[in-house]
Amino acid sequence: MAFAWKASGLTYNRYLAVAARVVRRSLKEEPRLQAEKRGEMDLRFAKWQNGKQGENKNLATANATAMADHADHGQS
Repeated sequence: MAFAWKASGLTYNRYLAVAARVVRRSLKEEPRLQAEKRGEMDLRFAKWQNGKQGENKNLATANATAMADHADHGQS
């Protein structure tokens, strides 16, 4: 018998993210706010050139910018 999350087409990581969100939303106000803050991520990256680290950038912001640039170039 397959796991329900697998049968529905979810990856295990996605299943865990959904389950964590459900648990956080079921908490009372104060513990819920604290749990939601812990659930936020701030991923950063830096491009390396010639052995030197470039500027640290927020991954979500850089991804959104790249997606917008790609959409603009794709419609031209």
